[in-house]
Amino acid sequence: MIAATALLRVAIAASFISFKQDKRKTKESLVGGMNIAKGTVPEIMGIMALVSLVLAFLPTETVRKVLGGDSEVLSAIYGALIGTVTIIPAFITTLTMVGFATLPLEIEHFGKKFTLTRNALSLIAALGITLGMGVSI
Repeated sequence: MIAATALLRVAIAASFISFKQDKRKTKESLVGGMNIAKGTVPEIMGIMALVSLVLAFLPTETVRKVLGGDSEVLSAIYGALIGTVTIIPAFITTLTMVGFATLPLEIEHFGKKFTLTRNALSLIAALGITLGMGVSI
């Protein structure tokens, strides 16, 4: 919550600076951003609804078995791989950083090279974060 508030404040400050420099471009950018948001929000809400239904019916023990049981290293690797292909909040690091399920949408808005590079670097970072949060090798 603190990070989100900080990012919101930075975005507002940057918008004010941009507005002072060029009002027309800033207005065009804000309108363009709103149009993109209008197009993507329904898609994201649909994905979140589907994920919620799956999680409501998927027992925790099943998730544990799929993720390598008691092996923390295997669990981290399997969780990262599954989290990049699916959008399941149980794999929150890869959910927020890497996403093959949303790849077409991201490529459409940001381009193929940027999207693939960002996802590859994010997967490496997600594995590092996962391993650094308590998995002893």
